[in-house]
Amino acid sequence: MSQVSEKIRAYKDEINRFGEALPKVTEAYHTFTGESLSSGTLDAKTKQLIALGVALSTNNEICTFYHAEEAKSKGATDAEILETVAVASAALAGNALSQGVTRVQEALSVPPVQ
Repeated sequence: MSQVSEKIRAYKDEINRFGEALPKVTEAYHTFTGESLSSGTLDAKTKQLIALGVALSTNNEICTFYHAEEAKSKGATDAEILETVAVASAALAGNALSQGVTRVQEALSVPPVQ
C-alpha cells in the first residue's frame, strides 16, 4: 500500500472513530460534503479539482491526496490535475503580492510607533 493510500485509509478510520463519538455531526458532514461535491451546475470532476486547489492552499496533506485521487477517479487527467496545482500556486502568489502592495506598503508609509 502506498503512503498516499495509507494516509487516506488512516483518515477514513479516524473519521469513523470520530463518528462513533459524534454520529450526528459526522453524518451531517458527510451529507454536506457529498452533496457539495456531487455533479450539479459544475461537474464532479471540476469540483474535485477546486477542492484540490483549496487543499493545497491550506496545506492539508490528507485532503490534497484525497482530492487528487478523487479528481482522477472522476476522469481528470494528470495534465488537468497539474494545471490545478499551477492555478492554486498562482492564486496563492497573488495573495502574497496583493498584501505586499497594499498592507505592507501602507505600513511602510506610517511613522513607527515610539
